[in-house]
Amino acid sequence: MPKNYTFPTLYDEVLQLNITKLKEWNYLNSNQILSGTITWSRNENKRGSISITVNTKSKQPYIELDYNYKDKPQNYKVNLICIPSNLGKGYVWYFLCAKTNKRCRKLYSVNGMFYHREAFKGCMYESQTYSKKNRDSNKLFLEYHKAEKIQTELYEKNFKKYYAGKKTRRYLRILEAIQYTERITFEEIERLYLN
Repeated sequence: MPKNYTFPTLYDEVLQLNITKLKEWNYLNSNQILSGTITWSRNENKRGSISITVNTKSKQPYIELDYNYKDKPQNYKVNLICIPSNLGKGYVWYFLCAKTNKRCRKLYSVNGMFYHREAFKGCMYESQTYSKKNRDSNKLFLEYHKAEKIQTELYEKNFKKYYAGKKTRRYLRILEAIQYTERITFEEIERLYLN
C-alpha cells in the first residue's frame, strides 16, 4: 500500500512577526508605548492582520498581540528582551518565546499562535522540501544570476576599479563573481539534469 502524501507546513508561507520590521517601524524605541496594526498580504490580497501594542516603558518590555484566529479572539503578551550588542554599539532586541523560552528574532504563526520555530513539529522551510538535485541547480543558477547582476556595476558612472594604486574591494568582489561563473562548465550543468 502506498504511503500517504504529507504536505508539511512551510515557515515561508505562515504569518511572521519580525523584530527587524518592528524596529524599522519605530515600535522598539525606548520608554514608549505604541499601538498599531500589522497587515500581511500576498499579490495585493490581504492574508491577515493583527493589532499590536509594544510597551518598552515597562520593567519587563512586551508586545501584546490581539487578533482573531478561526473566529476566536486571541490576546496574549510576548516578552521582549534587550541585550547589549556584541559590537558595543547600542542594543539588540529579541522576542522571548512563551512556549520554548528561547530568544528569537522571528515568531511564526502555526495553528493560530505566534511562537519560536522549534515550538512546532512537522514544519519546514521551503528549501528543505527540494530534492538535492533541485538545490544544486538552484545554487548554480543563483550564483550565475548574481554574477550577471553584479557585472553591471562595472559600467556605473562613478565606479572605481582602483584606489591609491590598489584594486577596490568592490572591484575584487565583482571579479571573483565573474571568475566563478566562468569556471562553471557545460558538463556540470548537463550532470545536474541527466542524473
